[in-house]
Amino acid sequence: MVRLLASQACRHHPCQARDRAAAERCARPRPGDGAARVRAIPRVLAGGAPRQHNRGMERPGNVGPRPWLVLVYKVPSEPTRLRATVWRRVKGMGAVYLQSGVATLPDSASSERALRMLRHEIIEMGGTAALLSASALVGDDEITAKFNAARNDEYEEIVDRCQDFLEQVAKEVRAKHFTFAELEENEVDLAKLRGWFAKVEERDVLGGSGRPEALKALEECAAAIDDYANRVYVEESDEL
Repeated sequence: MVRLLASQACRHHPCQARDRAAAERCARPRPGDGAARVRAIPRVLAGGAPRQHNRGMERPGNVGPRPWLVLVYKVPSEPTRLRATVWRRVKGMGAVYLQSGVATLPDSASSERALRMLRHEIIEMGGTAALLSASALVGDDEITAKFNAARNDEYEEIVDRCQDFLEQVAKEVRAKHFTFAELEENEVDLAKLRGWFAKVEERDVLGGSGRPEALKALEECAAAIDDYANRVYVEESDEL
């Protein structure tokens, strides 16, 4: 290409240079030459088409926006129990409220089924409801933080209940109250705590930070009840 431009330039230039150095000087583009116009082409075109901005790529690692299910609903104001019923159902799923009558969950097949059923119930109550699949253009981190905060609150409540459980077992030990009936009662309480933890863990799909502490508290409760069971066995064996 350079040689072609050089020969074209020499035909229009008064210079009669015969050596290569003179020819190269002749080939230098002048204002208005085709070579100058080529060099003026934007660099982005030389490297390919301009990169298009993907407004959904906000999350680290170019993962793309997280999909959310959004339930928008309105329930008749009377009777008030209808509102309470829907509220309990929404909270039981682990959904968080973005504002009154607008709740969201991370998208999944099970969450969609649950929200579809709830939408149907709301309509049967005489209310209105729409279920949307959406992603946040901005604010995804805030919604995620709100969802995880709700899970961490639940984990924290489990930890508090575990502390109450441990104190109750310790109280029985101090009172030397080692009976099978008390052991069974404590085992029922521990089973309830484990069931509660399982529910919270199931809806903790984004990895709340409170899980390890709650799990550790449950393990301490299990160890305490095992020790108490051994004491009950020893006490009741002595009576045989």
